[in-house]
Amino acid sequence: MRSSMPLSCPMTFTLALACWSAFAGTSATADDGPTVLEPAPLWPDGPPGIVKDAPGQRPTLTLYQPSPEKSTGAVIVVCPGGGYGGLAGHEGRPIAEWLNGLGITAVVLHYRVAPSKHPAMLQDAARAIRTVRANAEAWKVDPKRVGVIGFSAGGHLASTIATHFDAGNPEATDPVERFSSRPDRTILIYPVISLVTPYTHSGSKRNLIGENPSQELAESLSSELQVTKDTPPTFLAHTDEDGPVPAENSLLFALALRKAKVPMELHVFEKGQHGLGLGRDGYAFSEWPNLCAKWLDGQGFLKK
Repeated sequence: MRSSMPLSCPMTFTLALACWSAFAGTSATADDGPTVLEPAPLWPDGPPGIVKDAPGQRPTLTLYQPSPEKSTGAVIVVCPGGGYGGLAGHEGRPIAEWLNGLGITAVVLHYRVAPSKHPAMLQDAARAIRTVRANAEAWKVDPKRVGVIGFSAGGHLASTIATHFDAGNPEATDPVERFSSRPDRTILIYPVISLVTPYTHSGSKRNLIGENPSQELAESLSSELQVTKDTPPTFLAHTDEDGPVPAENSLLFALALRKAKVPMELHVFEKGQHGLGLGRDGYAFSEWPNLCAKWLDGQGFLKK
């Protein structure tokens, strides 16, 4: 991967995200606590192949930074769920704040949803990871410790970028596009994974690739079929009671990771319906953030 190049604010807006702090209003939870910057456009000149200029079609990134003394330098892109038809708020900011509490910088991605279709969402995820690496120096994060976490359909998106990444284009005129889109670690919470089995979430599939997609397209976006030895180490959490997105989605991906000899950790909890986010009192599922924190520690994401 190419090293991060120096960024400065007088540049054209191609890399304006590097100058985020210069133009975005900030709000801090406390004088020495995390800092949240206003959402900034993911594609300063507009996303490729935009369906229409409407809500949900202009993707943004929102940067959540832990206090400097707490920061580990690791960073995770957050992909909320919502069936590719919207974005669930409880899988955005609360997740970023939890990560900040661990000392991890968080970047919440508001990716495109329906009526946009594939590859818009994947383009947004790839761009988000490239943007983090392009801004590593400005944001004081480690470009070799860039993770992604996704929930439900956002989990599908996270698993898709974990299996459809590229090394970047060193000849690109847009400097952001020169960086790798591969996440170093992946966290999948009750994710949609398969689009070709009875366990798929039909709404997510329809919003992503339409009513009558080709078998080839559906298979290419069934992440359990796309795992290779280069897929990043992965943490998965699901519940056995999940009806809309059955736990078989996580199980299929975990089995594919094992077959490819990719390190993984899987937790399937007995109780709890779909979409619990960080969890709910009375559910063992609420332990997944603690288990994930231990996993992240073992992966080197909690070390300065």
